Amino acid sequence: MARSVSASAGRAGLAVAALAAASLTAQAPQALAAPPGDKDVTAVLFEWRFDSVAKACTDSLGPAGYGYVQVSPPQEHVQGPQWWTSYQPVSYKIAGRLGDRAAFKRMVDTCHTAGVKVVADSVINHMAAGDGIGTGGSSYTKYDYPGVYSGADMDDCRATVSNYQNRADVQNCELVQLADLDTGEEYVRGRIAAYLNDLLSLGVDGFRIDAAKHMPAADLANIKSRLTNPNAYWKQEAIYGAGEAVQPSEYLGNGDVQEFRYARDLKRVFQGEKLAYLKNFGEGWGYMPSAQSAVFVDNHDTERVGDTLNYKDGANYTLASVFMLAWPYGSPDVHSGYEWSDKDAGPPNGGTVNACYTGGWKCQHAWPEISSMVGLRNTARGQGVTDWWDNGGNQIAFGRGTKAYVALNHETAALTRTFQTSLPAGNYCDVQSGRAVTVDAGGRFTATLAPQTALALHIGARTCTGTPSAAGGASFAVTATTVPGQDVYVTGDRAELGNWSTNSTALKLDPASYPVWKLDVTLPAGTTFAYKYVRKDASGNVTWESGANRSATVPANGKVTLTDTWRN
Repeated sequence: MARSVSASAGRAGLAVAALAAASLTAQAPQALAAPPGDKDVTAVLFEWRFDSVAKACTDSLGPAGYGYVQVSPPQEHVQGPQWWTSYQPVSYKIAGRLGDRAAFKRMVDTCHTAGVKVVADSVINHMAAGDGIGTGGSSYTKYDYPGVYSGADMDDCRATVSNYQNRADVQNCELVQLADLDTGEEYVRGRIAAYLNDLLSLGVDGFRIDAAKHMPAADLANIKSRLTNPNAYWKQEAIYGAGEAVQPSEYLGNGDVQEFRYARDLKRVFQGEKLAYLKNFGEGWGYMPSAQSAVFVDNHDTERVGDTLNYKDGANYTLASVFMLAWPYGSPDVHSGYEWSDKDAGPPNGGTVNACYTGGWKCQHAWPEISSMVGLRNTARGQGVTDWWDNGGNQIAFGRGTKAYVALNHETAALTRTFQTSLPAGNYCDVQSGRAVTVDAGGRFTATLAPQTALALHIGARTCTGTPSAAGGASFAVTATTVPGQDVYVTGDRAELGNWSTNSTALKLDPASYPVWKLDVTLPAGTTFAYKYVRKDASGNVTWESGANRSATVPANGKVTLTDTWRN
C-alpha cells in the first residue's frame, strides 16, 4: 500500500489538510534512533543553497553551538520557482536547485569540520505530479519515473485523501494528486533505502522523514532497518489532529517525532494567555515523551498557514524562541527562512544567502536573542527546572539547576526584581543584553527587564568580554511603527553606516521585537558619528524621520546603546 503526502509534501497553493491524532496510552517500543547528543538544537536552513549552508556552519552555527543543520530536500525535483517544488521528487539524483552532488558533499564536510551534524529533509512518501523534465534533466510523467519507478510501484488508490478519520484513506490515497509510493512493496522499500544510504555515504548524520503519518510505522521501520547505519538520527513528521485515525505516537518506535501541539500552544499562550501557564509545559500538557519529541516555534508550513507564530509576530516570536531554547522539553528546531507575502514564493536569489538580513533572508538562527540561547541550552543539558517564579501573568523566571537562569518579561511595563537562583555566586553575562550581572552568595541578583525582553545567565558565560552583544560599536533600537511592506533602516556619516545612503548600503534593522527595530553595528572605539532613521517600502520609496541628525560616541570599551523613538 502507498501513502499520501504531508503538509510539507509540496502543493500548489492548496490548503494544509488536518493531520494525525496522538495517543499516549500505548507503550512505544524502544526507539532505534541515536540521541541528538550533547548539542540538540537544529538550525533548519529552509531553502538555502548548499554552499550558503556550508558558510553558515563555519560562520555562525558552529560558533553558536548548534548540534545540527537541517537542509531542504536535495533530490531532483520538478522545475519551478515555488518552495514546494522541492517536495515533488522526480528522481533520487542529488540534482535540485540548491546544488549538485559535489556541492552537497562539500557542505557536509564543511559542516562536520565546524562541529555541526547534517540532517537531510527526505521526501520518500511520494513522487511528483504532472509531466515534465526535472531539475537534473530527467523526463517523467505521473506514475512513470524512468529508471526509478513505474505505475506498478504506486498505490492502487488514485483518489485524493478526503477522510482523516479513516486510516486506509490517509495511508493509501493521494493528497493533491501527488503520485503515492507503495511503501509496502519490497522494491519500493529497497529503492528508498538505497537513496537514504546514498546520503549516508556522503556523510549525512540523519533524516527528517517528510509525510511520515502517511506511511505505516512498520513500513518506515523496515526501510530504516536496511540502512547502512540503522542508528542514524531519525525525525518524523506526524502532525497531530484531534480524533484522527493515525496517531504520532505510533512512530516513536522508529525515532523522534515532531510534536506539533507544542508550537500551536506556544502561539496561543504568547498571543492571548499567560506565560505563568507554562510552568508544567511539555508532558504535563499531554505531549509525547520529551526524549523523543522534536519541537519548534514555527516551520516552513506552519508559518505560512497561521498555525504557529512566525517572524512577523515580533516580540511574541522572539520570546517564544528564547523560552523554547531555555525549557527542557524535546529537541528544538530553529527555523531560518526568508520573508514572504506570497505563501508559495520560493527562496530569494535562488537560495543563495550573500548576507543575513539582506535580500529577504531572515536568518532567525543568527538573531542574537536566539543564537545566544543555544549555548545556554548546551550548558544546562540534563538539569531540570528549578526556582520557578511568576507574577500570575506574563512575567516568569526559572532556573536550570545550578547551570542557568532565565527571566522573560512579556508585559508592557518594566520588571525590576531580586531573583532567587541556584547559580554559584559570582559574575555573569546576561547573554540577551550583554550586561554584567552579579549573583550573591545566596544565589540572588537584582535586575530590571524592559518590556518584551528576556534575561539569560549560565555558567558558561561568566564575563561579557567577547560576546557578540558586547562587541565594540553601536546597538541601535528605535521604536517605529510601519505599514505592511515597510522596513526601518539606519544610515549615517561613516562607511559602516552607509555614508548617508538610502539605497543598498543603508542598514536594515531587525523587527523581531516590533515595534522596536534593532541592529548592532561594529565601529571603532572612541568614534563619534551622526545617524538618522528612514522608512523604506518595497518600491524603494524613502521617508526620513524629522529633526536634526542624531549623534553618539562609541566608548573606549564595549558599545554605545541607543534607545530612540521615531520622530514624525
